[in-house]
Amino acid sequence: MKKVSITDVNSYSPPGHYGMTPFRLQGKEESGLQTFWVGKSFFLPGGGADWAYEDNPNEKVYYILEGEMTVKSKDETLILKKGDSLYIGPNEGRDMKNEGRSVCEVLVIVTYEGIK
Repeated sequence: MKKVSITDVNSYSPPGHYGMTPFRLQGKEESGLQTFWVGKSFFLPGGGADWAYEDNPNEKVYYILEGEMTVKSKDETLILKKGDSLYIGPNEGRDMKNEGRSVCEVLVIVTYEGIK
């Protein structure tokens, strides 16, 4: 077992993201987790992420802990609310934006490249 407290991790700056602060809670460096990593991101109102991931082979899950997040693909727009989760498959593009009036907290789970 390996406990990791949010007070023990550092934020980072993912490309194409704005108005948000992400923390990686579990992963290779944080706890030795080899197949996926887990993070928590805080999106301010108006914060989000530009179109990305069409060439990313990783699977992703977003789980909304607080607030709302609008997520767009080429074909649809979804509004995720507290308790909703979203699976994004390999090479699936998306953009996202907190169009609400409060901070949106998102639990993020992403596979590492090369995991089958």
